[in-house]
Formats: sequence, structure tokens, C-alpha cells
Amino acid sequence: MYRAKDFIETAEGLIFAVVVEGQENGKVLCFLRYLCLAGVWRKVDTALANQHLEQYCPQYLHYSALLDAHLHAVPSAAIVRHYQPQKLLQRLLAEEPGDPVLADLHKLCGLLRSNGLDLSRFGVTGSLLVGMQKHSSDIDLVCYERGEFHRARNIVQALIAEDRCQALNDEDWLEAYQRRACDFAFDEYVWHEQRKYNKGMINGRKFDLSLAVADPEAQDKSYRKLGFITIDAEVCEDQFSFDYPARFAIKHPQVDSVVCFTATYNGQAQIGERIRVAGQLEVDQDGVQRIVVGSNREAIGEFIKVIR
Repeated sequence: MYRAKDFIETAEGLIFAVVVEGQENGKVLCFLRYLCLAGVWRKVDTALANQHLEQYCPQYLHYSALLDAHLHAVPSAAIVRHYQPQKLLQRLLAEEPGDPVLADLHKLCGLLRSNGLDLSRFGVTGSLLVGMQKHSSDIDLVCYERGEFHRARNIVQALIAEDRCQALNDEDWLEAYQRRACDFAFDEYVWHEQRKYNKGMINGRKFDLSLAVADPEAQDKSYRKLGFITIDAEVCEDQFSFDYPARFAIKHPQVDSVVCFTATYNGQAQIGERIRVAGQLEVDQDGVQRIVVGSNREAIGEFIKVIR
């Protein structure tokens, strides 16, 4: 089983991040994150990823009829290595840490475990998953159970209050903001982020918590794009707001829900809050409409913002 936040490698020296659980017509939906050039692995952004595949491996460029979106896809037969976050985390925690990033991973997981968190439900993704961490690398933990994920957020909030780990400072937030290319002002970004408690600092190193749970409503549904739209609406359900993709049910005469494929806006709003949403309007085969935020990785011009 291929899950969101897994990584897969091909014989051409390409490592892709899996974006959706399961397969579409025998292919794993994903996005190129690392490529090996002249024997050296390099992390790539969207533009370079697309450019490299167009030039050298066009077979991995893919249009998903299920998502009505252009992304990357790898046939399962072309995968030479499957990187699984859950298995790796258990292995790393059983070993002596070999570098400062792994030492901080051990420290963070020790704090979470001592507060009653079940780490068997977690994995480690990002650069650590593929063994390409640098001295400055973040720690990216992924959880596969919704209740345990929210328990982790509560523990992080308590640890910050006890100063056993720290909140991000202004410089840390600014770095995160610049990396995210968020579509509203810095102070708005920080206000939304500070109440999520899915980020923190351990020994001066940033860590992130994310949730990877398959959306049961997404199975066997296909969507057609109707164009870009901006609306204001009230959030009437936030149970799946941290899922991947995140989903918010809204009160609106035309649109039923907001679905978000970019981590920037996960957990962005709570039930009863009024939000402004910009994204792609889509309709399913039953005529039900939704707005998708993050129709591409950078989500330029697309956002979810609480109206305060």
C-alpha cells in the first residue's frame, strides 16, 4: 500500500513524494522531490521537477482524471524502492542517533512518548525518510490516526507552556512564511499558525506534525473544474481540517465544502468561524460543488483565511 507522505524511487535516480493513497490505473500519484545529477542528490521545486521530467522522463508526467489535475505518476512496476515513514521511525528510534538531526528526533519522540503518545501510529517523512538530512534540516512527523494526531498537538501545546520545547520565534515564522509563499500578510499567517500547535522547536530545530488519513469521501469520485472563484462562508464542520487533503464543510448556497491539498492551510479554520476562500471550483458527477485550494503545489493566488 502506497500512502500520502511515503516516498518512492525509480531506476532513473528520481525520488517522488506520494500525494494520494492507493493507485490510479496502476500508477502511484506523486510529485518529484529529489533527483540524482552527476551522482549527487538534489531537492527540486515544482518548476525544475516538471522541466526535468519533460526533458528526460516524460512518461512520469500525468493527468489525473480522478483529480482533474496535472501531477506526476509512477507505475508500480517502475518503483525500485519504497520509503515508508512508519517503519523507518521505529528503526531510527531503536538505533543510536548518528547525527544531530537524529539526536533531536530521539529527544522529541522521548518527550512525546513520556506524555503518553503512541509512537507506533507515527512515521518520519521529509529529508530524514530518504536519508538526505542536513545539519539544518527540520523534523517532519506524520501520524496515521486522527485521535492520536490531536493528542500530539495537545502535548506540544503543554510542552511549550512548560518550556520543554519552544514555540517558533519571529525569525522562525518569517522563514516558514517565505518558504510557504502564503497569499496574505505575515501577521495574518502567524495568527493562523500559532493556534494550530502542529509546529515547534526542539534544541533550536523546527519540527512539524502532519496527519495522513485517507478521505473515505474521496473514493470513486471524479471532479471537473469550473474555474477560479473566491467566496465567503461559515465553517459548519472542522473534523477533517488537518487531514490530507484537509476538508471543511461550509454553509454556502452554492458550494458544499472546501478541500485543501497544501499543508499551509491545514487546520486553518474552526467550526463557527467565517472564512474567505480562493481556489478552483469543482463539481462531481452528482452535481455537488467544492472549492479546491492547492490545485498546484505552490497554490499561488489560492488561500483559506479566517475573517476576523
